[in-house]
Amino acid sequence: MTNPTVARPSQWVSTLENVLRVLVHSNLFISTATTSVAVTTILLAGLPLEALPLFIVFAATLFVYTVNRLTDIEEDEQNVPGRATFTRRYGRLWLVLGSVLYLAAFVTALALGLPGAIYMPLPLLAAVLYSLVGVKRVFFVKNLFVGLAWGLIPFGVGYYYQQPWTAEILFLAGYVTAMITVAAVIFDVKDIEGDLEEGIPTIPNTVGPAQTRTLAQVGNVAVALGVLAVVAVGVAAPRLLVVLAMNVYVAGYIPFSTPDRGPLFYGFVVDGEHVFLAAVVIGLEWLVW
Repeated sequence: MTNPTVARPSQWVSTLENVLRVLVHSNLFISTATTSVAVTTILLAGLPLEALPLFIVFAATLFVYTVNRLTDIEEDEQNVPGRATFTRRYGRLWLVLGSVLYLAAFVTALALGLPGAIYMPLPLLAAVLYSLVGVKRVFFVKNLFVGLAWGLIPFGVGYYYQQPWTAEILFLAGYVTAMITVAAVIFDVKDIEGDLEEGIPTIPNTVGPAQTRTLAQVGNVAVALGVLAVVAVGVAAPRLLVVLAMNVYVAGYIPFSTPDRGPLFYGFVVDGEHVFLAAVVIGLEWLVW
């Protein structure tokens, strides 16, 4: 007879893993991650925290990443079969939800006359360029493209508050672009076999996983040194050094970024870097600032 005191912990772990897989495969978690970038930007730029810009970022991300999952389903059959199965079963439902939220955000922005409303179709354009035009097939450009797309989030926040060219906004746009580019390179480690079959050149399937981890760590350290330099010369405020917490986080997961790691590692741990940073910033906001 099974001892319930022994079985219960494993059941909890299994349930937690299932919940996390749904959050990752449905793109709810990645949407939370981009929303976290907006939260970090708002707080570090000293702006009032409002729900609307967070909703806009969340809705746009859910729509774009769901479109990407549907267009990349054949690659996912090889790289992430569990996600491909989820997408085949529920992808269209999530696409409907993402489309409705994205449209609602766009209409609301237009109705309120938000300064950056005219730029809201950019996420859709980015999805088309990446998945359908073929940006993802150009060596390293795909990684930089993803980094630049995420780097637009701080700019979007700046436009919402009608101050897109402040030192804090520019600093965070550059930082997010650089760090997401590093993360995008790491993400390709799990897709080596599928990318080779699809003829997509990436850093991992060109130089190998080990060398990719080394290059990513060098990039991570270079970004951290850049942050220190920018603050040291007075271009950015010392309080922005808090972003170095994410560099430490990234340095911690890079050594474990191997092809055999599952979707929870890449979709939760790696994609969770900006959720982690937002939590640190919120904590300091309450406790220190």
